Amino acid sequence: TDYLVSNWTPGNKALLQMAVQSWMFSRLENWGTTSWLESMQTKVQDILGEDDKEQRSSLFYEACSAFALYETMAATSILEMALWKGEIESGGQAPANRE
Repeated sequence: TDYLVSNWTPGNKALLQMAVQSWMFSRLENWGTTSWLESMQTKVQDILGEDDKEQRSSLFYEACSAFALYETMAATSILEMALWKGEIESGGQAPANRE
């Protein structure tokens, strides 16, 4: 994707848009995080509308950083749910206390 951002042509612009939709947007949709999806869509539209190469690269880096944060937050939420489920199933006892 760095190549697409750096070598801006109408074809590369369309290719970047398709890549981002399958890479970022589909994951955000699957997580059910509407506000994150809307935020990323805005970031991507800013990238696609930017003519300045350096500014476009900066916007792309910011979008990737935001997505990485969203991934971390989603992973943390999944881990927390798994831990809560384990706690509920164990009846509130620590695994070492089970017989």
